[in-house]
Parts: sequence; structure tokens; C-alpha cells
Amino acid sequence: MAKHLEHEIDKLKRKILGLAAFVEEAVARSVTAINERDAVAGQQIIDADSQVDAMEVDVEEECLKMLALYQPVAQDLRFIVACLRLNSDLERIGDLAVNIAERAVFLASVPVPSIKPLDVGAFARHVRSMLSGALDALVNVDPLAARRVCAADDEADAMHRETFRRVEDAVREHPDEFAVLTHFLSVSRYLERIADHATNIAEDVIYMVEGAIVRHKAGA
Repeated sequence: MAKHLEHEIDKLKRKILGLAAFVEEAVARSVTAINERDAVAGQQIIDADSQVDAMEVDVEEECLKMLALYQPVAQDLRFIVACLRLNSDLERIGDLAVNIAERAVFLASVPVPSIKPLDVGAFARHVRSMLSGALDALVNVDPLAARRVCAADDEADAMHRETFRRVEDAVREHPDEFAVLTHFLSVSRYLERIADHATNIAEDVIYMVEGAIVRHKAGA
């Protein structure tokens, strides 16, 4: 039984990492579509969303099957429970990449605003670093790396607040560009939410290794 469970856990790890790599790439491509005003690339990301959904369902079914067949305990049980939670976070990150891609399609169809209120590249680099760090912490079973990801979320929040302020200022100066400017605010919000999900994944790594639930603890 133990050998069978070990084999199934290895298979689950591969599926989770496959989904993680897919959504990480979707985020990168959606940001590139924004920066390069590439509507075609944006639409490709939108069209690929069903693949993320299918992968998420496959991982969930694998987790539930393992819980039912093997009745795991201790760290094996925590690993499977953590996979169920972070599987949902990865699917939501995929959805947010699609949301960014939708904004890319729109922004490619309108003139560039007089004031660009969001440095998409800088914000995206920070968020992608958090996501990559969370996934590395998962692969390496590294709770210290996971805690560094959690600490980085404050900067993502600050970057989103700064974007909000800049959008307000830009709208005052160019009220006729309100619609375009609010799309940049939406992109900022989506990036901030991806950072939140990366933090959730990092917290799940801490739970998996230490059995500690840190979601509601300051300084976790």
C-alpha cells in the first residue's frame, strides 16, 4: 500500500507542476500581450483557458481518489490537502491571466493614453517572482522560501495602491480617456490578485511541511 501511495503522490506532483507551469506561462504571455499591444496573442490565451480548467479538474479527481483509496495520514495527508487548495489557486491564476489577456485585446484596439498609469512590466516582474518563488518552495519543500513569498505580498499591495492613485490623477487630467485608464486599473487589480494567490500557495507549502495554518497570522 505504501509503495502504491508513493507512486500516486509522485504522479500528483507531476500533474500539479504541469498545471503550475501552464498558468505561469499564461501570466507571462498575457503581460507581453499588454506591453506589445498584441490582440492575437491575447486571444490565444483566452482560447486556452479550457485547458487550465481540464487540468484543474484532473488534479482534483486525483486528490479525491487518493484520499478515498489510501486513507493517508500525517505529511502525506497534508500534501494532498495542500494540493487540493493550491490547485484551486492555480486555476484562479489562470482565470486572471485570461482577464489580463482580455484587457490586452481591448487596449490593442484603442490609442495609447496620454499618461500611462501602470508600469505593467515592473508590477508583473514582482508578481511573477512571487509566483515562481511559491512554486519553487513547493518543489523544494522549502517553508523559508515560502515565507519570503508571503512577505513580498505587501509590496504588491503597495504597487496596486500606487496605480490607483496614478489612475485618479490621469483621469482628472484626461477625463475623455477614462475608459482606457480604467482598463489599466483592472490589469493592476488582476496582478495584485495573482500575488494573493501566490501567497496562498506559499502558505499551503508551510502547512504541508509544518502542519501550521498561517493564513491569519501576521508575519507568517
